[in-house]
Amino acid sequence: MENDERVVEWTVMPSGIGPLLLATTGAGLVTVVFHASPAVRDGALAQLRTRLGTEPVEAPDSALLAGRPVRQLAAYFAGELREFSLGLDWSLSSGFHREVLRELAVGVPYGTVVGYGDLARRVGQPGAAQAVGAAMGSNPLPLVVPCHRVVESDGGLGGFGGGLETKRQLLALEGILPQPLF
Repeated sequence: MENDERVVEWTVMPSGIGPLLLATTGAGLVTVVFHASPAVRDGALAQLRTRLGTEPVEAPDSALLAGRPVRQLAAYFAGELREFSLGLDWSLSSGFHREVLRELAVGVPYGTVVGYGDLARRVGQPGAAQAVGAAMGSNPLPLVVPCHRVVESDGGLGGFGGGLETKRQLLALEGILPQPLF
């Protein structure tokens, strides 16, 4: 019998930035994927299958859709939630990347930003700003582990796996950038 932590359930939910694929294990939320069109969803599920060694199964509508990740993300996009309280499954990150992502999750609250270099210093690697950028690019839990809050030291947005327009929208939602005019 499979261990509950290796059972992967997924769903796609609508959001203010487009459809999001959410996947959970018995340990918690394991991934959030932006722009979850059918092709993106299928690619993400194939990666989960390979990396976790189990077949992801679509959650029954009443399970994950009514579950805490969906409710909390919906509340975040509605402007009603500033801090997530979800179990997280860190099995898709390791080493330095995991260390950086954990610091980001607890150390950069809603409505604030941090520079790549500052985040590198926080984890004791002051010369590792580029490695922090790589950690952001590999973040399996965007939004909940808020890589959109990491910016360049000169005020530039930096990169973002969900696209720069999505990063702008998230920073505007949190009051860091002005809302777009249209």
